[in-house]
Order: sequence, then structure tokens, then C-alpha cells
Amino acid sequence: TQDNCCILDERFGSYCPTTCGIADFLSDYHTSVDRDLQTIEKLLQQIDNSTVVTEQVIHHIRNIYPEEKQVHPNLIDDLIKKSRKIVEEFIRYDATIQMLYFISRQLTDMYILNNNKITQLKEKIVQLEVKCLEPCKDTVQILEATGKVMLMGILFIADCQDIANKGVRKSGLYFIKPLKAKEQFLVYCEIDTLGNGWTVFQRRLDGSEDFNKNWVQYKEGFGHLSPDDQTEFWLGNEKINVITHQSPIPYALRIELEDWDGQKRTADYAMFKVGTENDKFRMTYGYYIGGDAGDAFDGVDFGMQPGDKAFTSHNAMQFSTFDNDNDRYEGNCAEQDGSGWWMNRCHAGHLNGKYYPGGRYSEKDSGTDNGIIWATWHNKWYSLKKTSMKIIPFPRLLIGEGQQQSGSVKQVGDV
Repeated sequence: TQDNCCILDERFGSYCPTTCGIADFLSDYHTSVDRDLQTIEKLLQQIDNSTVVTEQVIHHIRNIYPEEKQVHPNLIDDLIKKSRKIVEEFIRYDATIQMLYFISRQLTDMYILNNNKITQLKEKIVQLEVKCLEPCKDTVQILEATGKVMLMGILFIADCQDIANKGVRKSGLYFIKPLKAKEQFLVYCEIDTLGNGWTVFQRRLDGSEDFNKNWVQYKEGFGHLSPDDQTEFWLGNEKINVITHQSPIPYALRIELEDWDGQKRTADYAMFKVGTENDKFRMTYGYYIGGDAGDAFDGVDFGMQPGDKAFTSHNAMQFSTFDNDNDRYEGNCAEQDGSGWWMNRCHAGHLNGKYYPGGRYSEKDSGTDNGIIWATWHNKWYSLKKTSMKIIPFPRLLIGEGQQQSGSVKQVGDV
């Protein structure tokens, strides 16, 4: 039975094979096995033939393409280094491309922004063109002087004293036309109850105006004139010249100063003149009349070197700016001290200097004494708070001073 029999192959069935059974099995399957072996032999022969052909092909290829020499190890290292450099270059170029892309985006944004601004400006231009078609309207009150003088058929108003002589007693903005002026121009006239008409050509109040200007700006004037005289300005060297040279009658200069404690001082000079541009707007005066601020225009002995007083005097000095140096210093005083002024080597009085709030400054702060200085009152490291420079016909100053001393007439603001 199956339980007591070793079944060699399932093809024998469920019964144990006998010797005859095995013989029968071999007889039945011999033919098919023999046939399979023959097939295998044919396949092996084909493989052997293919192997021979393959070897022949390989041999032929080797004859056509001989084996290359072995690559040198150093060459491999060089190739590795070169490949690394190529990768690094690629990374760098990629970073550059990214940066350029970012910059291009910024430039595009800037272009769009500027294009919008240009569009807005064009719109404003159109609006201004429309306004320019309308009659001009002054927003600042410019006062009229009655009884204008005509000289040989030409309007002639010499200065603010000329306006005061017409009976005007109100300070403010007026047009004047000195004898040698090509056209009338606006000035601030300071007129008091005595009938003194001062023509103001310089005002410092709060540091709102930068006085570090070039030659043309000082020639033509800069800043703003206001009816209440609460703005900083320089009238212009050319205007000061035509005022002070129009008549044989000399002018007096008054300098008014105020420090940061509210103290006020003055200095007066007789026969004040400013020359032509050909003479570099040279400033001259006859003598120092007086005043409690002292005569800084005559120079100051600072004790630094012999000749300090002569080197810092201002009479007969030409005007200098950073772009037109006419001083007596081997350098450029105007550039060094940041203003236009009648520089020597360099100054003892310097009213167009840099505005220092609080007044105190030092060489460490600025490198030079470039403040608003009047060294016969405060030293050169003290910058004044307020200044004004104004002129009046010299005889009128003497009359006014005499009236003040007599006490018969009071100034504006007197109690």
C-alpha cells in the first residue's frame, strides 16, 4: 500500500512500483528523453558555433581599435579638479544671474516709479501752464512808495531812505531802482519813526538758509525776502554795488548782532562801499564809527602768530567763494569756512558762517572757526544767533544819532 511504499514519482500512480513497473516506466519514457537530449546537443553545438563567431568578431574589433593605454592617475586628479572648478564657476554664474535678475527687478520697479512721477509732473506742468495764462497775483504784500522821482524820464528810487523821505513810516518790502541799476529790484526797508530808511542786505535768524553758496549766487542774491523780515537772505553783491556807488554821498554800514543769551550789540562803519565784479566786489570803508560790539573788521590779535591782526582785517578785501578764491591765504578760506565773505587770511568778523544752534562749538567739532563770528565781542569759538547788515546814507545816520541823543523823538519800540 501507499503507507508502506516509497513513491518515487507520481507518474507511478498510487501503488508501489515493482521492478517490472520501473522497467515499464523507463521503456515508456526513454524515447522522449532521448529526443530531448538530442535537442540539447544541437543547442550546445549552436552555442559553440556562436562562441567561435563571437570570438572572431572580438578579435576583429581589437585589430581595428587597439587597446588604449592605461589612464595616468595624475590625469584623473587633474580632471577631478577641473570638474570641481567648472561646478564652482557654474554656482558663481548662477548666483550672478540671480543677482542680476534681482537688480533688473529693482530697475524695472524704479522705471515704473519714475514713469509715474514723470506723468504726475507732466500733469502739474499742464496745470501750471493754465495758471500762467491767468494774470499774476502777488501773495506777498509789496508796499508802494508815493512821489517817485523821475530823473531824465527814468524812474529813480535810490534806496530805502529815498522811500522814507516820501513820508513812508512802515517797514516792509519795496521796489527800488538805484541810478546805475538796469531794472528795479525788491528790498526789505527798515524804517523807523525818525524817518531813517535802512536798506537791509543780510539777515541771519535761525539757520534755515545755507550760506555756503557759489560766486553767481552771492552776486545775484539768495534766500527769501519777507514782509515781516523773518527770513534769511543775502541781497546780492551786484545790488549792494549799485546802491553804494550811485552817488557822491557815502553810505554807513550798521552791523547788528545778537547772542544766545539775548544780548544785542552793534558796530557802525562810515563810507561803506562794495566794488564792481571786475574788482571782485571789494569791500572798503573809511573808518569805524563806534558801537558796543567792537571793530572786528579791523582784525584781532588771536595770539597764535605774529601779524594776526593784519591777517584778519577786512577793509579793502575782495569777496571770495569756494569757486572764486580771492583771499590772501595760500589755501581757500571760503571753501574752508563754508561761506562767501571778504576774506583775508582768513577773518575776525564772519557773519555768513555756519549756523551753530546754542552758539558753542570747537575746533574738534568743525576743524576750523567757521561759525558766525564777531571776535571783538565773543571769541571765535562762539557762533552768534542773529545778525543783520544794513546801509543808510551817511549824513542821515548822523542826523538820526543826533535826534536820538537829544531825546526829542523816540524810536519804534521805545516806552
